[in-house]
Amino acid sequence: MTPAINLLKREKIDHTVRSYVHDTHADSFGHEAVEKLGLMPEQVFKTLVVTTDGNELLVALVPVSGQLDLKALAHSAGCRKCELAHVDAAQRATGYLVGGISPLAQKKRLRTFIDISAESLATLNVSAGRRGLEVELAPGDLARLTRAVFCAIGR
Repeated sequence: MTPAINLLKREKIDHTVRSYVHDTHADSFGHEAVEKLGLMPEQVFKTLVVTTDGNELLVALVPVSGQLDLKALAHSAGCRKCELAHVDAAQRATGYLVGGISPLAQKKRLRTFIDISAESLATLNVSAGRRGLEVELAPGDLARLTRAVFCAIGR
């Protein structure tokens, strides 16, 4: 079990864990999950760690079918500029390896932003804390557990 799955069990959150064999040559972790698990790309969200111009790390969740709009995230976070964080900084802060970073049960609590498209979904899928492991849960549960804000950060 991962810290993310342990948190969901501890909090008694309805969820479904899905696993697949990760291909180390895959170009995209999110698209690999969509393909191997037969999921809709709009329902699989990638977890991205970004850094602000004030050196604050943030978590942004957007569908794998789209991209993160860094300007929109900066606006939502109340800063001037955001950029993707360095791999080692993301891994250190979250306690997870890139490609398996879950928004749940991170080592350090980071402000979290979920693309507004998630609000209309009954459930969504995010990394469960390891490459090849996804968890499906309600967007509201994800937002509550991560103290996330829904905002228009995807394109």
